Amino acid sequence: MAPTEYVDRPVPTISLEDFDDRIDAITKELVNAAENVGFFCVIDHGISYESVDRIFDQSARFFSQDDNVKAQVPFSPQHNAGWEKNSQVRPSTGVADRKESYQMQFGEGMNGRWLADEALPGFREEALSFMQQAQSVSEKLMICFARGLGFENDYFVSAHDVSRPESQTVCRLLHYFETPELPNPTGEVYHRAGAHADWDLLTLLFQKAGQSGLEICPGRELSTSFGYGDAWTKIEPDVQKNAIVCNVGDLLMSWSDDRFKSTFHRVKAPCEPGDYYGERYSIAFFNQPCRDAQIQGPLKKYPLITGEEFTRDAMSRNFKSLKEKLQNKEEVKSREASSIAVMSQLSTMA
Repeated sequence: MAPTEYVDRPVPTISLEDFDDRIDAITKELVNAAENVGFFCVIDHGISYESVDRIFDQSARFFSQDDNVKAQVPFSPQHNAGWEKNSQVRPSTGVADRKESYQMQFGEGMNGRWLADEALPGFREEALSFMQQAQSVSEKLMICFARGLGFENDYFVSAHDVSRPESQTVCRLLHYFETPELPNPTGEVYHRAGAHADWDLLTLLFQKAGQSGLEICPGRELSTSFGYGDAWTKIEPDVQKNAIVCNVGDLLMSWSDDRFKSTFHRVKAPCEPGDYYGERYSIAFFNQPCRDAQIQGPLKKYPLITGEEFTRDAMSRNFKSLKEKLQNKEEVKSREASSIAVMSQLSTMA
């Protein structure tokens, strides 16, 4: 792989302290970040260090189970919940991310997708407690974005009501595997999470200290479809401030009539001096609308669509991009094989 070009980009840090009294100032900061960067960090959000540590401990407990235990709750594309390993293929890379993940929901999508309490005592209770805390922070951000777009305060909150069976919001535990630091003789690249944009409304990301790898390349600055050859910016977790890294998703970009920017990001494939090669844990909280939510921006730039339709269309676009990527790779291999055959024939004739 070619060396990565890096550039410093400002990633705003926004305090949610005294939220009710400072809501106008916070809204202004969030709108500015969403319009110009697409990424930001929030501090003073109300989730304690202890709560974050506990959910990371629970994540490690889950992933330390034997694969045959985790396979009791397999990932379901239909419900977007469950456990997967080395199976998520990004259109940007065409190969599987070197990781495993466990996606949890509040609603019906989790029916039959929790491990039995006998297998992992206390896990479900601890996970749901953390998810409720993440939802509380999300709702504060949703209120501000609704105000910034001229909607009623509860507009986005109602559309993402996790108490309803139709909820699609996901909390994803992520475990990236340790990768070798020595050059791979096969030339294989150990991708962790290839360049992509999230399709949800808003993502909250929790990271562990010292486990770097998250990088962003804002969409408005991309010169290629997935940032190849473009300059990236490292996003290091500020654990001293207990910061949550947040990014605008495709849904909020569409819902804002493209006013707010969804941003390409990745967890870099370690390949250069200074990269982090060890195992890596993170937790992503994806705010996704209820299936029956009505989605249309204030300017009505795009047709009215439901939350279920938006999610289905996003997954279809992703599958189509991946199919095209794999097809192109096969065509390149075919051309290379043909060239080798021709050269071999010419060599024989000589």
